This record gives sequence, structure tokens and C-alpha cells, in this order.
Amino acid sequence: MNQHRPILLPARPGIIFMGTPDFALPSLEALIQHDHHVQAVVTQPDRPRGRSGKPAPTPVKQVAKHFGIDVFQPERASDESFCNLMDAFSPDLLVVIAFGQVLTAQLLNIPSWGGLNIHASLLPKYRGAAPIQRAVMNGERETGLTAMRMEQGLDTGPILLQEKTVIGAHETAGELHDRLANISAGFLLKTLDRLAQNAICETPQDDSHATYAAKIDRTTGRISWDLAAEQISSLIRGLDPWPGAYSSVNGKTLKLFSSRVVNTGDADTVPGRVRGQCEDGLLVETADGVILVRALQLAGKKRLSALDFLRGFPLKPGTVLGPGAHLGKTK
Repeated sequence: MNQHRPILLPARPGIIFMGTPDFALPSLEALIQHDHHVQAVVTQPDRPRGRSGKPAPTPVKQVAKHFGIDVFQPERASDESFCNLMDAFSPDLLVVIAFGQVLTAQLLNIPSWGGLNIHASLLPKYRGAAPIQRAVMNGERETGLTAMRMEQGLDTGPILLQEKTVIGAHETAGELHDRLANISAGFLLKTLDRLAQNAICETPQDDSHATYAAKIDRTTGRISWDLAAEQISSLIRGLDPWPGAYSSVNGKTLKLFSSRVVNTGDADTVPGRVRGQCEDGLLVETADGVILVRALQLAGKKRLSALDFLRGFPLKPGTVLGPGAHLGKTK
């Protein structure tokens, strides 16, 4: 692939930071703590949260306000009025981490350098909205971070730098999310430092190797117990903590979390049948083996450790989980 050097970035560029959720916080805090010139922060508008339904500030807004940084919350960052507002800052760089809106060329062309995005996958794999969850759901053994110069395509811009990490055998998407968020802080600083030294060559992405991480919603996690143990366990871990993989028991929706494979190649199984429990949780059979589930939650109730859950809602050996299942069903 062809490579070329980007425009030299100043050692202390004027930065407009764009981000919204917790994932972006370590990077924003790292910029501030290392005396980078954060001119303004852009985040999503306050949205209703919790049972009260009252609008709540985004995590990024809360941190920016704490440090006295101006915050902007456009409904559409592509609007010309907002672009004109950003243009008045004459920024050198946009740093974009989990912002949540598509950015137009008009906005990306405002900074002298352009837009730098930190994406939570090894691009071109897992472009899109849910790279962490999809990587775990698909049983990937490795993922990482990509620093990319932004363009109008969906995570298609040239790669500046990448950092790999192994996905733990029992790691959940939530655990991987937090770990990558923390790694991203140092990774961003390293990327900015190398850009200032003109020590990075941009590498175009190979679109033939691209995969997409479609958005997760509450219906994504329905468990098919006739799949292999590895597939089911990966699905459960990939949707932990949100929205949760789910099955049913006695007409109730049951969410399952924190799983691992106990054994595979077991021919004496009935998909979805409870085999019993052990000191670590609930044992459930699949098409080719058994998984251990360490946390459970009934609809409308709190998530509990499996053992605490089973004290209040026993699941006897032979119970079959799944659509239409009922207590007491056996092989």
C-alpha cells in the first residue's frame, strides 16, 4: 500500500475534543493533565436518563466543566452554524473519540491538520458502532486501537498508528471497554507526539479486509442454545454488561452474564438444560458442551451473582431455558 507523510502537527496544537461517553474520558483527562491546548469540548446534547427521565450531562461534559473548558452540544455537528462556530477557534486539530455523530467534510476541513480519531479496533476490521462488543461476541483473540485521520467514510480514513492487545479468555465487553479506554489515553499522547515529530506515515486502509461492527440493541442478545458452547459464551460476554444476552424460564425473561466454557464435545447434553450449580455459578448445557454462568438477572430486577440469584429463584437440574421452556422439563 502507498504511504505518505501527513502535514506536520505543532508540538502544542490547538485541539477541539469531540467525545461523549465514559470511553472518551481517559483521553480527555490525559490531554488536560499533559498541558495540551484544549480549546473547546464538543459532546452530544443532554439526554433523559434513569427513571426520572430528566436530561443528564454526558460524562465528557462533566469532566470538561470541571476543568473550566467551554462545552458545545450541537444536535447536528454538520450544521453550517456549528461549523462556523468551530471555525472561529482556528483549531489545529479535531480529536474525536466515541462522539456519536457522523462528521462532514466541512467540519473536518476546518482544522489545519484535520480530524484524528481513536477507534477501538484494529482497522479495517470492525468499522462501525460496536467494535468492542462485536469482537468479543465473535470470539476474537486479539483487538486493539487505531489512530486514524478522519474522512467522510465510516472509519475508512488512513491509519496513523495501531496498538494491539489480547482479549482475555473470560473477558467481558465491559472489562475490555474499560481496559481499552485506559490504554487509549497513552496511545493518543504517543500519536500526537509522533505527529509533531513527523515520525508517522499514513497508510491507506485495505477495504478488501474490512468488516463491520453493527450497532447493538436490546434484541441482539437472544440466545440459541443449539449453538456451540464457545459461541454462546462469547455472545454472553460480548453483551455484558449491556444489553445482556437473554433466554427465558417459566415465561420470564432471564439475562445471563459473565460466562465461560466448562467443557466441549459432551454428547450427553440437551441445549439449554440446567445441569446444576457449583461454587462459581450455574451450569447450562449447549449443543456440544456446558457453560458456566456467574451472574443472572430477571426482567425488572437487579443483576445478582448466580449463587445469590439461585437462593431466591432456584433453577433445578433438568430445567430447560429458552423460548417456550418451563420448569421441570427434562431429557
